[in-house]
Amino acid sequence: MSRKLLLPIAALAVLAAACSSGGSSGDGFNSADTMFAQMMIPHHEQAIEMAGMALDPATGAGPDVLALAEAIAAAQDPEIAEMTALLEGWGEPVAMDEGMDHSGMMSGMLTIEELEALAALRGPDFDRAWLEAMIAHHEGAIAMAEDVLADGESAEVRDLAERIVDAQAAEIAEMRALLG
Repeated sequence: MSRKLLLPIAALAVLAAACSSGGSSGDGFNSADTMFAQMMIPHHEQAIEMAGMALDPATGAGPDVLALAEAIAAAQDPEIAEMTALLEGWGEPVAMDEGMDHSGMMSGMLTIEELEALAALRGPDFDRAWLEAMIAHHEGAIAMAEDVLADGESAEVRDLAERIVDAQAAEIAEMRALLG
């Protein structure tokens, strides 16, 4: 075999091996990156839903909870758009199975019943329950981000995961301080 033919064959073999290892697409992302984005989107959507509850005047949320709710919604909505764009760019589905209740699949997610119970609370009772639920929710997001930092390939996902860890750890500290 000629040397001219061996180099392209060797390059193809290396490329094929890289594409087949660890679920990688060969485009700088792998199945861990895809799963992170697909799961973090509904996780963030629920945080925004919880923020909306706090922002509803009927709950009587205190000013500290209102400020946190505004900050959470403002941060997580653009992150959803970022993850959606990544998935679309990769040719991956954005949404997981719409018919599924994802609350049991992701750490920190509230069930429908827990969301309803939270929405029924008022004033200081709402504030305390909301802070406790959001702490657990953020802890779940941090765990998901740490998983993709360990297993993912995408530099963009790694950057996003690091930002999520930093921002949500700071918000957890703030929420714990408010709980006393």
